[in-house]
Amino acid sequence: MKKILIIHTGGTISMKEDKITGAVAPDKENPLHGTTLSMSNIANIVVEELFHLPSPHITPQEMQMLRQRIEDGIRFDNIEGAVITHGTDTLEETAYYLDLTVQSDIPIVVTGAMRSSNELGADGPYNLISAVKVAASDDAKGKGVLVVLNDEIHTAKNVTKTHTSNIATFQSPQYGPLGIVTKRGVSFHHTPVQRETYNIKSVTKNVLLLKAYAGMDNLILQAIRTIPFNGLIIEALGQGNLPPSMVSGIKSLIENGIPVVLVSRCFNGFVQDVYSYDGGGKQLKELGVILSNGLNGQKARIKLLISLEETTDLAELQLLFSK
Repeated sequence: MKKILIIHTGGTISMKEDKITGAVAPDKENPLHGTTLSMSNIANIVVEELFHLPSPHITPQEMQMLRQRIEDGIRFDNIEGAVITHGTDTLEETAYYLDLTVQSDIPIVVTGAMRSSNELGADGPYNLISAVKVAASDDAKGKGVLVVLNDEIHTAKNVTKTHTSNIATFQSPQYGPLGIVTKRGVSFHHTPVQRETYNIKSVTKNVLLLKAYAGMDNLILQAIRTIPFNGLIIEALGQGNLPPSMVSGIKSLIENGIPVVLVSRCFNGFVQDVYSYDGGGKQLKELGVILSNGLNGQKARIKLLISLEETTDLAELQLLFSK
């Protein structure tokens, strides 16, 4: 059997509900430890609790700790797969960070839960077992970091949380899941054609994220100039357009060496340099704005944080974001 490292990091999957108040909070002992024995017929399990944090408390520093622990496990402990349990609010960001930075093709699976351990219909133990099945699968090797919940296997790049409480919250809007987990095993029905990785040592930059809206102007762009930051992601309108009153502020940022990356606030689709009116995507690209290839705002921020550790050249960054 394969040696699989399970890393617990906290989140709803490791919490309990107070039956009197309804409040959900971490328990003294991680309830997932009781699930470990039931997986002994799937893999040789090694369990570690790296930290115990709700996912809104996770930062790129914790993501880098996870990356380092996985790479150390590969180098020194001969692990053949890894599973991370994680709170769902920022799960997709941690998964994508690992996808971009872990220098290995072993299966790495991130999972979580929408219901705490003692709620009726708790999904945590089942999701954990499914994740271990995927991590132990030969077919999962080389597919990048995967996210497994609710019987579905998703890529870290495409998956996103789509509902605040539904257990089927994680979806891949553009492409759908890569495969499914059943009682009989793991089945993949398509495969990513490429993967990109960056061998960074740490994250030292500050990247901001803004969402565009009707009538938005330069006030917020002027305000953020008062704080130190190294890059800006904007969730633009439609195919990559902004209100015209933002254009001068965008131009000023780029002239001062701040990379500005556009994604769409739409659920599906790519940003493109189609419209040439004032604030249109074509004009913005000509000003030096970087157009992203299908990422959502939070993942574009993760990618820019990582990319800026390698280059600050706008032309090089555009190439990286066109992948």
